[in-house]
Order: sequence, then structure tokens, then C-alpha cells
Amino acid sequence: MTAARDAEQTSDWSDYRGVLVVVEQRDGEAKKVSWQLLGEGKRLAEKLEVQLMALVIGHEVGHLAQEAIYYGADKVFLSEAPELKAYRTRPYSRVAMKVIGEAKPEICLFGATGTGRDLAGAIATRLPTGLTADTTELDVEPPPSRLLLASRPAFSEKMMATILCKQYRPQMATARAGVFQALPRDATREGEVIRIANAMTEEQIATRVLDFIQERDKINLEEAEIIVAGGRGLGGPEPFAMLKELADALGGIVGASRAAVDAGWIKHEHQVGQTGCTVRPKLYFAIGISGAVQHIVGMAGSDVIVAINKDPEAPIFHTAHYRIVGDLFKIVPAITAEVKKKRALSREEVKDYERKV
Repeated sequence: MTAARDAEQTSDWSDYRGVLVVVEQRDGEAKKVSWQLLGEGKRLAEKLEVQLMALVIGHEVGHLAQEAIYYGADKVFLSEAPELKAYRTRPYSRVAMKVIGEAKPEICLFGATGTGRDLAGAIATRLPTGLTADTTELDVEPPPSRLLLASRPAFSEKMMATILCKQYRPQMATARAGVFQALPRDATREGEVIRIANAMTEEQIATRVLDFIQERDKINLEEAEIIVAGGRGLGGPEPFAMLKELADALGGIVGASRAAVDAGWIKHEHQVGQTGCTVRPKLYFAIGISGAVQHIVGMAGSDVIVAINKDPEAPIFHTAHYRIVGDLFKIVPAITAEVKKKRALSREEVKDYERKV
């Protein structure tokens, strides 16, 4: 313990400054979590009075370097090569290690995706440094400590644990998609783009990517703009068909609370909350969901929340923008019918306009 305290007191990390966000992309399209992390990274960088940096790795992805600037980055490190077209741990981690060694950021942030978790773990092991996984809250202590406060659910989601990395730099964390808010895209922003050479040839890379097999019918709650979610109040699996009808009419997808998933009424991939997905849609329906803290944390960032519950004292109403008290089995079909009616009228209006033109 004494040696650890001495190391903590004598470590000099004055060379490490700045916040670095690793932008994840596939086929030249960035994951939304990358822009969300740039938004949060900007807030942390401003508190520490340092630059916000981004790292873009891939092939023919120069446009993403410019996009990173539009979304808040002051400086972007760009590494492009045919060998980097598809993600592979070793070449990507080599590039990232080189950038970290040269730029010396005090904080590195990654999306808590399959790729982000793999890359962050490989880098943290090689440096070595600490890594906090699946964070849902980030903050920093002001100078002189400059510590990253990375918080995540713990003890079966019953409380939040804040994890510190006092003895090593950079401080690293992966963060869930949908937790943080991206900054508005500002095409007038200017920044510096620094090119980084790829460190490995194809012959030096042990793995090969033969093909990507896209999963069919797999839902993506994190990217959805409209979610219709159901909970214990549905009473069973059958009413989820009613929710799907509303979701289809709105152009959205179906979500669920942990209670509904645990009961076996719907698959886990539909679960919203701390143990499921954290979402930030434009419209969120909470139907028959009481509003446990774990669920609220996962959807509170939604632009508009509509709650339907027969209990006027349900906790979900404290979070909802629109509150409907009543029988969901009457209310949901009525809303669905009205949505379909509006959609039909809109299609007829378009046809009328096309006929006139």
C-alpha cells in the first residue's frame, strides 16, 4: 500500500494533455456513438482547458476526419491504407498506440461496441493503463488532479460505481451508445488534420477478413428514431403484436422493459435500460412500464416521451413529456388507427400533388 501511495504521489503526468476520441466506422460510415462521444469529449476538454482530438482509421475515410471537426474536434489524426479498410485488432491498435505515444492524451474514449471494446482492451493491455468499460456517466476533477470520473452500473445495476485511474495515463473508458448528446454539426468549424502512416503491411497481419455476413431481422435500438416499448403492464407476450402494429405505423421498432424480457415475453435484444440498451430516439412510447430507475436511465435522453399507464402515480409519469392515464388496450389501438389515418391522408395528398404537376 505504501509503494502504491508513493507511486501515486510521485507520478508526473504533465506531458499528457488533451482528450482523444476514437471514431469508429464501417465502410466509410461513422457510428453515431463516435459523434456522441465527441460531444461529451468537448465538455470534458473545456473543463480541463485542453484540445479535443479525434482518431480516424480506415481506407478512403478522409471525409470522416472533416466530419469529426464539424462535430467538435480541434485536431484529427487520420490513418488511411488498404490494410485498414476492415477492422483488425493488430493493425488498428498499432496505429492507435502510435498516436497515443505522440499526442499523449490524458483521456481516451471509445464506443462500447464490439470493435470499441476490443480495440480499447488491446491498447490498455499494451500500454499498460486502466480501462473502465461500458460507462454511462463521465466527468473530470479540475486541476491539479485532472482525474477522469468514469461511472457505470454495479452490484446488479443497483448502484453506480465511479472508477478512477490515478497511477497511469492515458485514462481510458468505453461508453455506451445513446448515453451522451452529440453536438450540432457545424460545417463552418475548422481544425487540423494530421496524417499517420500505417505501421503494418498485409504480410505482417495474421488475420484476414473474408466477408461480412449481415444478420437479418436484427433490431438496432441504439440507432432507432422511434421506439414503442412495453412492460409488465401488458400482462403477457401477445400484446407485443399490438405494440409492433403501432411501431410499424410510426416507422419505428419495438422495445421492452427488463420485467418483460425476464418474463420471457420478448427477446433481450429489445430491452431498454441499464442492462439493455441506452437509447436516445426522437419519440419514445412507454406503454405499461412503471418506470424503474434502471429503465429511466436507459431512455431519459429521448426527445419526446409518451407514457401510457393505468396507475396515475406511476414513476414513469415524472419523466414523460406526455402522460396518458387509462387502459392501454383501448388507447394503443386508437393511437394506431389515428396514425394510419394520417399516413393514408398524407399519401393521398402526395398523389393529388403529383397528378396536378
